[in-house]
Amino acid sequence: MGKNYVDIEDGHGGTLRYRKHANGRGLIAHGAKVHPQAVVEAGAYVEPGAKVGAGAYVARGAWIEPEAIVGVNARIEAHAHIGQGAVIGDGATIGVRTEVGTGAHIARGAKIGDDETVAAGMNLDTDRKGLWLAA
Repeated sequence: MGKNYVDIEDGHGGTLRYRKHANGRGLIAHGAKVHPQAVVEAGAYVEPGAKVGAGAYVARGAWIEPEAIVGVNARIEAHAHIGQGAVIGDGATIGVRTEVGTGAHIARGAKIGDDETVAAGMNLDTDRKGLWLAA
């Protein structure tokens, strides 16, 4: 059986070690916490200090930055970027290629569409159709 980790050079000349998540084979940095019932697809990255809850789904190409939190049963679609310290509420959905800024908070059950940008520090909720509301 092959090794279950990958070493990747960071932008500062250091090396970060990632392990392959059992469900989906995505790369999980040392210090990140991903629930065993979450799925992190191959090509997705979860950085140090990030947390991914039970039943969450992180699609290929998605990037979860340090200290971000992805709630229980949340869904992060392909190539989405979750900024440092952002919080994605339980059951929320983040669309394809969507950018969630540093420290942003997405409410429980919110639906953010494809190719959206949520500004840093913004608190956001949506109605059932995904229309943005003041949170």
